[in-house]
This record gives sequence, structure tokens and C-alpha cells, in this order.
Amino acid sequence: MSGAMLTVMLVLFAASVPVAVAIGIAAVVGIHGYTNFPLIVAAQQLFVALDKFPLAAIPFFILAGNLMEVGGISRRLVDFAKSIVGGIQGGLPATCVVTCMIFAAISGSSVATTFAIGSIMIPALVRAGYPAPFAAALQATAAELGVVIPPSIPMILYGVTTQVSIPELFIAGFGPGILIAAALVTTVLVWCRIKGWGKQDAEGRLPVLVALRQAGWALLMPVVVLGGIYGGVTTPTEASVIAVAYALLVGLLVHREIGLRDLYPIFRKSVVSSAVILFIIACAGTFSWLLNRQGVPDAAAAWLVETFDGAGWYLLGVNLFLFVVGMFVETSASIIVLAPVLQEAAGRFGIDGVHFGTIMVVNLAMGMITPPFGVNLFAAAQVAGIGIDRMMRYLPVFIGVIFACLMVITYVPWISLALPHLVFR
Repeated sequence: MSGAMLTVMLVLFAASVPVAVAIGIAAVVGIHGYTNFPLIVAAQQLFVALDKFPLAAIPFFILAGNLMEVGGISRRLVDFAKSIVGGIQGGLPATCVVTCMIFAAISGSSVATTFAIGSIMIPALVRAGYPAPFAAALQATAAELGVVIPPSIPMILYGVTTQVSIPELFIAGFGPGILIAAALVTTVLVWCRIKGWGKQDAEGRLPVLVALRQAGWALLMPVVVLGGIYGGVTTPTEASVIAVAYALLVGLLVHREIGLRDLYPIFRKSVVSSAVILFIIACAGTFSWLLNRQGVPDAAAAWLVETFDGAGWYLLGVNLFLFVVGMFVETSASIIVLAPVLQEAAGRFGIDGVHFGTIMVVNLAMGMITPPFGVNLFAAAQVAGIGIDRMMRYLPVFIGVIFACLMVITYVPWISLALPHLVFR
């Protein structure tokens, strides 16, 4: 049964059928053709897959990100980041990276980060003389931090599917996120020195205290949201509701850049984005339920343990596998389908579940900037008004930097585990 289901799913992927529909059809084929269950079980399992309290955080974090995109928070964060790193040659690209890192601690979505920050940074970079393809490639790459630094929607999905603590996953993302941001900043500063770009980047830079005062409400939000989680006051789901309330109050009453007429488009956009992700989760959950009934995760874990000689080789094989998968399969679907299998094998090698979850999220996040289905690439190209093919000249360097960081994160576990051990253990 599992072989037939996988074949159907891969054929539908090759035919460009939407990911959720392809997974759902494969699950229906498995139920109808290889079990005695009535097809009503498919509908039942769609509901069961979504009947998990932590998943309620996804639509709320998406809504919070959209409220902040419209409410002027992203612009103030750009000004604050530029006041810190914008005073040197190459400071404007560095500002892009730092702003994405800060916004990531608010939105939980790389696509939201691409649009919210890219709509400001890409035109600014182009006006400063940077090539538009370079600006778009950098923005798409830096926005990947949106799913590494908490709150992270993929980390919520990983925690739900593998029963790993979501608060621990959240705090584990800070180390890898800061490492990736530092590597990207270093890369663009060296690149700008070599190319001679960005000698006038300091123009229009606000004093740090002025920018800090303007961005104060935006910078306070991660403290409120994440502080509640790590302080044991709120669950991640409750924190997502607080994030929405905070973003709404700041946008309406403090910055006053959101009007009542803006709310309908914001809510509509959030509902559509949430529905897409939750539909993928429902279909993938049904697919995973059938695989679990057949004992596929246990069998696959046993095979992986026998195939790889030690944890180091297993992690290398998994990273290469996930890198290829991320090119073709959406991150949420990949996590829901693959995480239980790969986590089971990782546990047998003695690999910490939080560390492995961080590796998986960082790796699959690269799929957002790798052709042919990199969602960040399409978003950045849309903002920049260019074709993705023009970004290919600059993109390999950024992918190489992220992959190098992934290898460090993989084989230096304390980068991910130091904070969770300090706070929770």
C-alpha cells in the first residue's frame, strides 16, 4: 500500500498538481484500494489531523504578521536596523538581514517577511545602486530567518507531529538564527567591498536613540510574546492571540496606520494563507495515519539505523535528502510526512529531538530559496519586478552560506541546545 501511495503522490507532483491535493488523493487511493475502511474515514482523519490545540497558533501568527506589515512596524524596524549597521560600506544589505532577523521574531513566516521587509528594502537597495537581482536574492535568503527564529510555524508543526516540546524548539532557534544572520551580514559586507557597492549607504541614517524610540513598540512585541512562553505564563497558542491583539492595538491606536477599512483585506489575506497551510496539514495527516498503520515509520527507522554507520553519517545523509526534498515539496508538508520517520531513527542514534528538529527546519527552509518551487524567490521576484532567472547569478553564494551554517548547526549541537538546557533543564 505504501509504495502505491508514494507512487501516486510523486506522479501527481510531477504533473504539477497542488501539494495538498496530491497528498490527499494518494491517501484516498490508499484507503479505497488497500483497506476495508469506508471513504468516510478520509474525512474523519482530515478532521483528526487538525484537531490539535497548538495548530491554532498558525492562523494567529499569520494574522499578526499581516497586521504588522500594514501597520508601519516593518518600516520602523528597517530604520532601527539601519541606525545600527547602516553606517558602513555595505550597510544597506546588512540592514536588510538584521531587519529580517528582528521581523522573524514577530511574524513566524518567511513569505510574510519577504513581502513586509522586501517592499521597503528592495527598492531602497536598487535606489542605492545595487543590482535588482542581488537585492531580490538577498531579501529572499534573509527572509528564511522567518522560520528559524521563533515564533516559527514549521517548528510548531514539527512539535505537533513528533511530540517534541514547542517552547524548547522555539528557544533552540535563536542560536542557529543568529549564526545564519551573522554569516549573511559578513558575506554581504565582504561582497560590497569587493564590488565597490554601498559607499553612500550611511545617507539618511537616523541616530540610534531616535530610531529606537520610533521602533520601541515593534521591538517590545517579541518580548511580550516570547517572554510569556518562556516565562510559563502562556502557551505558544495563547501567545499567538496576544500577538494579534498587540499588533492590532499598535496599528490602530499607537501608529494609527491601520484604519477600519484596512481590516477586511488583512483578515481575508490571513484566512487564505491559513487555509492553504491547514489544508496541507489535514491531507498530510491523513497520509501519515495510513503510513503509521502499515508500520512504515518503524520499518524506515530500522532500515536507516542499519544503513548508516553512526549518528554523524545519518545526519549527513538526512541533510542531503532533505535538501533535495525541499526543492520540490512545500516545507509544511515535508515536515508532517517525514518528521515522524526521521525523528524515530534519530532517536535510535541518540540524537536530541530538539536538535534534530532545528536541523530539519533550517534545512527545509533552504527549499524556500532553491528552484524550482522556492516560495521566497517568487515573492522577492514579484516585489522586485524581475524574473527569477536573473537572481540565479547571485543565489548560489547565499545558498552556499546557508548550507555551511547548516553543517555547523548539525555537528555543533550546543548552538541549538545551549539555551533550551539553560532555560528548561
